[in-house]
Amino acid sequence: MRHAYTPSMPELQAFVQAARTGTATRAGAALGLTQSAISRALNSLEARLGVALFHRIRQRLVLSDAGRALLPEAERMLSDLDRAALTVMSFGGHRDVLRLAVLPTFAALWLIPRLSGFATLAPEVTFDMTATLTPLDFERDPRDLAIIRAQPPLRGASVDVLAEERLVVVAAPALLPSGGMLEDAALARLPLLQQATRPNLWLDWFLNAGLDPITILRGARFEQFGMVLAAARAGLGLALVPEMFVGADLTSGALRLASARSMASDTPYVLTYPDRSMEIAAFRRFRDWMLDGANMGSDGPD
Repeated sequence: MRHAYTPSMPELQAFVQAARTGTATRAGAALGLTQSAISRALNSLEARLGVALFHRIRQRLVLSDAGRALLPEAERMLSDLDRAALTVMSFGGHRDVLRLAVLPTFAALWLIPRLSGFATLAPEVTFDMTATLTPLDFERDPRDLAIIRAQPPLRGASVDVLAEERLVVVAAPALLPSGGMLEDAALARLPLLQQATRPNLWLDWFLNAGLDPITILRGARFEQFGMVLAAARAGLGLALVPEMFVGADLTSGALRLASARSMASDTPYVLTYPDRSMEIAAFRRFRDWMLDGANMGSDGPD
């Protein structure tokens, strides 16, 4: 329900352009309207709000204090509307849209490279995908599903385990001796790339090996696994990363395994979703496709 004091879209557009250009004539030219149409819109908006938004000074429009307060909010609202319209337009030609929130490295290195397989099975479905590092509150967020590391399930949400996480040490070939992997004592003498959101990974690795971890937290720090892997490819140090993210790099030779052992994590990757999503046929099809390829050590779903 629109209240009497709520500005109309033409009024906001006229206000923003008048604030930017300083005259009703230039604002009208920018919007394809006449000077009188802009003046009527501004007068209507000021009457609606009960406050002067401009000082009229020698045919110039100068923002009042109230106008300066309104301008950034009006610009934001118009920008949000434009963005929403472009988002909807991008769904043209597709009957179903799935709204996903996914861990950024999981999305970039595992999910997106495989989505063409799902597109072959369900060409009528498209995606609106954003990155997330934290669980979603599906009562407030309109997403249909999220792919995260295991967290306590939220009220009204279900959780399916996709894969257990197994971590391996990788490095650019130039950092490793020809023809072999390294023992943990040798690994500890090389630069160790740190993952900022999971700072205990190297600590756990060396504690499991029975070594003194006093020096292992020294090294360049990066926020996401994708950044850690990019640094490893650049030869900046050793990376301790989920095995599922390095298949392409190992195949291409950009990275090599630096240790013969691996380490299991206690938090698997999960698909979590609100109960309402099960009413969406496209979601049920995508969920089944994901769970069919839940052995992430393999090539995954086709």
